[in-house]
Amino acid sequence: MPSEEQSFWDANFWEAVLRHDARMDGFFYYAVLTSGVYCRPSCAARRPRRENVLFFRERWEAERAGFRACLRCRPAAPSAANPQAELVRRVCRFIESHLDEPLTLETLGRELSLSPFHLQRTFKSLVGIAPRAYADACRLEVLKRGLRRGDAVTRAMVDAGYSSSSRLYERAASQLGMAPSAYREGGAGAAIRYGIVDSALGKLLVAATPRGICAIRFGDSRRALETGLREEFPNSQIERDDPALVAWTSQLVEHLAGRRDRIDLPLDIRATAFQRLVWEHLRSIPRGGTESYSAVARAIGHPKAVRAVARACAANPVAIAIPCHRVERQDGSPGGYRWGIERKQRLLEAERR
Repeated sequence: MPSEEQSFWDANFWEAVLRHDARMDGFFYYAVLTSGVYCRPSCAARRPRRENVLFFRERWEAERAGFRACLRCRPAAPSAANPQAELVRRVCRFIESHLDEPLTLETLGRELSLSPFHLQRTFKSLVGIAPRAYADACRLEVLKRGLRRGDAVTRAMVDAGYSSSSRLYERAASQLGMAPSAYREGGAGAAIRYGIVDSALGKLLVAATPRGICAIRFGDSRRALETGLREEFPNSQIERDDPALVAWTSQLVEHLAGRRDRIDLPLDIRATAFQRLVWEHLRSIPRGGTESYSAVARAIGHPKAVRAVARACAANPVAIAIPCHRVERQDGSPGGYRWGIERKQRLLEAERR
């Protein structure tokens, strides 16, 4: 999906595909690299692997990229538009094109001829967050894109719609994990060491700064794990050092093998206030136990933020240390998992034994 807010939507769209969510039909389309077709979110076809899926906000974008319409869900055929999806599409389009303006519910309602209450309720029911939070997410993505391109911090700030440098540092610095100027340099100066070991769930990468572990990832190949670690901050001082991390990797390997109940790892992770709220609660779920996304939302005092809880789980950078695998859907099915559904199921089965 070729837009600045892509990373914001990816987890939300993938969850809709997993649920065959007909409410999102017409709001986006997904294409499968291995089959060459694109589908509606509600398509009843077998679910593809996450790494083989691309998202598009418009049908013609998928076709221009070389994908053909699915013969099962017929996304190119005329169909009744989903009123809720169409409303959210209009709100998103307006927000994306007015990031440099104050966007209150009253402003949005007036521009779209809707009551602020109806707009807020409908938007949150599909997206999981309020329009204002979506605007903040869009601004952050535009800022990151400008900084990665090498733009000056001031120019990137203005292009992203931040009204002042103080607001930029207040809203964005904590989410970037560093000052905007450091992010612009690709994390230059940030020293990260990592180690890769074999575990019961495949290759396991553990990376750490001098302050603690910043990444725990599963994968099928060393090269893919190393590439993923370097991807966002290509100018960081990243160095492989297996012996330096052996105490921590050994804890995790033993834990995954069932020989250690508890792990004690220092963490150095950045997060939004909401993500920290979710992650702290996840660490309170006992080994062998599970909670639903809605139960987590209620426990942290945001009962309607179920989708936002799911996105916070998907954004967890330290697998196992923050046990997002212990969160399931309301019906007991596993739901999504950044490192693969099969790994999530095996983790849960091992803990329950």
